[in-house]
Amino acid sequence: MKKSALWMVGLGAMLLTTSSIARYPDLPTLQHENPASEFIVQDRSGLPLQALRVNFQQRRGDWIPLSHISPALQRAVLASEDQRFFEHGGVDWLAVANAAWDQLWDQRVHRGASTLSMQLADLMGLSERPSMQRRSWQGKLDQAYAAYQLESLFTKAEILEAYLNLAPFRGELVGIDAVARVLFQKQANALTMQEAALAAAMLRAPNASASVLQQRACSLLMSMGRAEQCGSLGYVLSTALSRMQAPMWDQPQSARHYARLLQNQGLTSDGANLRSSIDATLQAEANRAVDDTLQTLNVARVSDAAVVVLDNRSGEVLAYVGASSGSSAVEVDHARAKRQAGSTLKPFLYAQAIGEKRLTAASLLDDSPLNLATAGGLYVPQNYDQQFSGWVSVRTALASSLNIPTVRTLEMVQVDRFANHLRALGLPLDKATEHYGFSLALGSADIDLLSLTNAYRALANGGCYSPVQFVPSDAEGSVACQKVLDADASWIVADILSDRQARSYTFGLDSALSLPFWAAVKTGTSKDMRDNWAIGFSDRYTVGVWVGNSDGSPMRNVSGVTGAAPIWHRMMRTLHDNALSVPPAMPDNVVAHVVHYEGVPEADRTEYFLAGTEQELIRLATKNSTVQQQGRARIVSPASGSILAFDPDIPRQHQLLPLRATGGGQLYWRVNGQPYAEGAEAWWAVQPGRITVELVDEKGVVHDSVTLQVRATIN
Repeated sequence: MKKSALWMVGLGAMLLTTSSIARYPDLPTLQHENPASEFIVQDRSGLPLQALRVNFQQRRGDWIPLSHISPALQRAVLASEDQRFFEHGGVDWLAVANAAWDQLWDQRVHRGASTLSMQLADLMGLSERPSMQRRSWQGKLDQAYAAYQLESLFTKAEILEAYLNLAPFRGELVGIDAVARVLFQKQANALTMQEAALAAAMLRAPNASASVLQQRACSLLMSMGRAEQCGSLGYVLSTALSRMQAPMWDQPQSARHYARLLQNQGLTSDGANLRSSIDATLQAEANRAVDDTLQTLNVARVSDAAVVVLDNRSGEVLAYVGASSGSSAVEVDHARAKRQAGSTLKPFLYAQAIGEKRLTAASLLDDSPLNLATAGGLYVPQNYDQQFSGWVSVRTALASSLNIPTVRTLEMVQVDRFANHLRALGLPLDKATEHYGFSLALGSADIDLLSLTNAYRALANGGCYSPVQFVPSDAEGSVACQKVLDADASWIVADILSDRQARSYTFGLDSALSLPFWAAVKTGTSKDMRDNWAIGFSDRYTVGVWVGNSDGSPMRNVSGVTGAAPIWHRMMRTLHDNALSVPPAMPDNVVAHVVHYEGVPEADRTEYFLAGTEQELIRLATKNSTVQQQGRARIVSPASGSILAFDPDIPRQHQLLPLRATGGGQLYWRVNGQPYAEGAEAWWAVQPGRITVELVDEKGVVHDSVTLQVRATIN
């Protein structure tokens, strides 16, 4: 007879010689030491918001009281694992004797004699022996001794409860809650007899094939007088096994990306449930708004969107959608993915220029062709509609999102100073300023939605920046912040962004940007319509929306006002369903003044100025200080700063450069100070050297000039 059979026979005499046991935790401690593998992120009021997995070694559910576990499962487990569970005191001596007798006559037979109490002792790690020795006779002695101790410390019900919560069933699934909610997609108290038999079969053979599991479950049903249920057992089993990687039933799944963001912030390291700053009702509405809008945009090749809602005062995140439910890249958090910002950076540039008293909201900017020489060549910005508006006010230029006036403003402010302000607002400009150049004014930088929305929140707070808050804040009153933009200039820019009349030039009077209450908003569209944005704020909230495609592919004729703005509009209406937004009070250092325009198509109006910069009459300055009704003419070609070279394969007399101008009146060309041609277009026979081309009128007044360099052919 082998020792593996003999240990059972002499167990009673040997209990006093067994090795010491590590420890015996009580049931609450045992429950605390075996938390669910997924903890719950709650909304600000404690409602379940999102389950986030933190244990990737095992997949556990919640600890389930025995009263919440299906009686059918309890019967099946006892019938399979320990039929005399309520009769023995930790060791089933009859089972021990039967196992020893069977092995005495046939050593190929390995009938188990471990009780649930012994198995629980092993699951609790009450043996000090290595796992490889726990099946030896010494290891069985440890289990037996621990089982007797457990029987004296726990009731039978507590032992069964602990066992069903700690036992591994199949693969990574541990505990009955995980098995019920993953494989059978229901609570543990709703398991049927068939499901209970399959779960009990998994306990006996966690890694067995489907056919073996079905056979054992059917045998168990027959032993319990339920043979008629074997017929459909195969279907129930195959369905269950197909769900091995499925989410747990009834698990909250409304803020997947926000939960991961909290984890990345180190807020979930203790594994406990976390109360976040999210409002569950608002989060649900944001998810619906994204899915509903994307359905309408499907024909325009739009598949994804992201939404961020912030509380202006505290900076708390109230809603956060990182991707649509039907996203092709559902794991990608588009609220943190960097995309070209488009025109959404313009308000910060104008706020800086106004705050530095380089411009006022009434100042005129020239919306006409512009060529800027850069280290990488000529930068030639264009407006969204490929048209030019001539002289326009700052209010019109910003509200209607005109590109060329913005670039001219950046020339005044300077790229490096503007970039530094953007970084101070928390925007991730991680490349050298030279990398962005003048295109920074038009949003060439890659920005994420969360950072951009918070920068707009700073604008709503008078240019004062503070980080976002991911959990409810206990602070009352104002939140400490860093002054980045002038408060008075920020107020003026907010007034411009809320001006429906001023933005009508580009967007019309009736668009998704218009609300029945005060709100400031700016849209943006990146190159080739790959991304579009709508970011804006009311008196209490800031909402940011991105719409595009996960793979970066372009959309079909979708701009910020048609793609992102409808979601922004819907969220703002939801936020102010019960309390309309009101305009912020005008600062003491801002004055309202009626301005009159001469010579430009700007209506007389009441405009807002920083004290000391106000003006009554706005007109174009000319050499004779008179109003030039038609605006000055401009050179369209050649571009200033061009570097040209002769083509050696073409005769020099055939190498001509077009001189083209735009603007009214009689125009004349001068090359290096000498009269050359008359009219809006001419052809110049190219000569080597540094060349200055001037455009003048009949009075000799210079309207525009460019310089270029022509290199001679090197033989």
